[in-house]
Amino acid sequence: MNPERIILIGYRGSGKTTVGRLLAQKLGWEFADADDHLEGVAGKSIAEIFKAEGETGFRNRESAALADLCQRSRLVIATGGGAILRPANRDLLRSAGVVAWLATNPETSWKRLQGDPTTASRRPNLTPAGGFEEVQNLIAARTPLYRELAHFCADTDAQSPEEVAAAILNAWNCGLTRSSRSGASGSSSSD
Repeated sequence: MNPERIILIGYRGSGKTTVGRLLAQKLGWEFADADDHLEGVAGKSIAEIFKAEGETGFRNRESAALADLCQRSRLVIATGGGAILRPANRDLLRSAGVVAWLATNPETSWKRLQGDPTTASRRPNLTPAGGFEEVQNLIAARTPLYRELAHFCADTDAQSPEEVAAAILNAWNCGLTRSSRSGASGSSSSD
């Protein structure tokens, strides 16, 4: 029997929220954006949390939000892009459900972030460089962690959100589980 959680990982702008909503609708499940959940519990925005508590404070809150969400069943979870940085988060996500990595290249991610009106106010720079250089560097640094954690990988550069959701749902329906994993794979694997 498949776990009753599908967890989406990937860098900012990979489509986790859009694909997550589509998946939840197709499954008749609930959808949760971990960043929205975190902000709701904190009563302030991610940018405000970063300003008041720094990245460590934000990451502590992020871990608590993931732990809460992973207690729920019949849930599609869109994680924050850096949720995979802490080993304890990776262990939690790995054991909580099927993990799908929405892979994107830096150019696509940057373009999507530029088109999102909430990016500047909600998502603080994580490095002094900021901008496209930050996107490039963080995707390169995080890719091995995404790859290690994922049961399934979908390339969101070349597919529509509907196609990505359908590919994940197909893999899930075929009984994709950690025990059947031989590496992050899917019909459209990407590095």
